[in-house]
Amino acid sequence: MRFLRHLFLAGLLAPGTTSAQAETWDLQVPTVPFDDDSPTEALVYQPLDRAAEPWRLCVIYPHLKDAYWLSVNYGMVEEARRLGVSFDLYEAGGYPNLARQIEQVKACGKRDMDALILGAVSYDGLTPSVIEIARQMPVVAAVNDMDDAGVTAKSSVSWREMGVAAGREIAKRHPKGSAPVRLAWFPGPKGAGWVQFVERGFQEALAESSAEIVATRFGDTGMEQQVLLVEDVLDTVPDIDYLVGSGPMAEAAVSILRARGLTDKIGIVSTYVSHGVYRGIKRSRILAAPTDFAVLQGRLAIELAVRAIEDKLTIRHAGPMIVTLTLENIDMIGTAESLAPASFVPVFKVAD
Repeated sequence: MRFLRHLFLAGLLAPGTTSAQAETWDLQVPTVPFDDDSPTEALVYQPLDRAAEPWRLCVIYPHLKDAYWLSVNYGMVEEARRLGVSFDLYEAGGYPNLARQIEQVKACGKRDMDALILGAVSYDGLTPSVIEIARQMPVVAAVNDMDDAGVTAKSSVSWREMGVAAGREIAKRHPKGSAPVRLAWFPGPKGAGWVQFVERGFQEALAESSAEIVATRFGDTGMEQQVLLVEDVLDTVPDIDYLVGSGPMAEAAVSILRARGLTDKIGIVSTYVSHGVYRGIKRSRILAAPTDFAVLQGRLAIELAVRAIEDKLTIRHAGPMIVTLTLENIDMIGTAESLAPASFVPVFKVAD
C-alpha cells in the first residue's frame, strides 16, 4: 500500500504532462473542517504544480528534539523546493516553552512573510497571537491540533484516532474478560494540543480490553526526559506488562528493558512512528505503532499555505490516512511518507 502516488509511466501521462503534475496524495478529509470527531472521506488530492510566486513562509515547530519533527521538516523542505517557495524555520525548544513560541509568532508578523505554518505547543495558549497575525497572513496549523480561531487551514490527522489505534493493539491482545494485564501510560507533555486527544482515544479503546493503567507519566518528548520517566515507573511500580506512549518513550524503553533483562517480559506500543520505533518494530522489540505519515503532513502544510496565499484552497483540513505498523505489514508500508532519510539533518532555511 502506498499513500503518495507517482504516475511515472509514460503510458499513463498525457502528452506534455510531467511526473510532478501527475503526482497525487491519498488523504482523509473531515466532513466538518477542524472537527476531528466528524466522519472522514477519502480524497485523491492533486497538489499544485508550482507556486505562482516565490512566496516566503514562516514555519514554527515545538522542537526538533526527536525524529518525528525531523520527518515533518524533511517533507516541508521537499515540498517548498518543488513548489518554488522559501521558508524560515524556528523551533521553541520543547512543549513547556509557550512564551517562546508566542514571541516567535509575533516575530513572524514583523517580517516580510506571506504565510505562517505553526506546529503549536499548546491547544489554546497561542490563540490571541494567532488571531493577531491572521490579520496579516494565512495561518496553517501543522500536525498538532489547536484552537480554530484565526486558522486558515490544517494539515493534521485525528490524534484521538492515533490513540484509538494504540489502544486497539492492547485490546486485540487482551480483550475484555481475559486475564488482566497492567499497563504504564506515557501520553506526552501535559497541555500539548495533541496529548489530550491521543489520551482520550487511547482510554476509549482500552475500555474494550482487560488492561488496567497502573501508572501515568506526563513529560516532554525529549529522550532524556522519557528515559527518566520509564526508569521511574520500572523502579516504583511492580508487575508492569506493557509500556505505552510516545515515540521517544518507546525508543527509550527498548534500551532500558534490554539492560534490565525485561525485553521478553514487558511489551512496548508507541502512539506514533519515529526512526527508532520503526527499527524496533522490524526487530520485534516494539509491538506496534500507528503512523500518521509525518513527511506527507509536512508536504501538505506547505502546499496548503501556498494555496491559502493564492486563494486556491479547495479543502481547509486534511491529512494522511492513519495505518498501524506491525511486524506483519511494516515492509509493505515502508518509510517514504513517514520518515526522513537517515542522512537528513534539520533545515532551517529554504531559499527561493
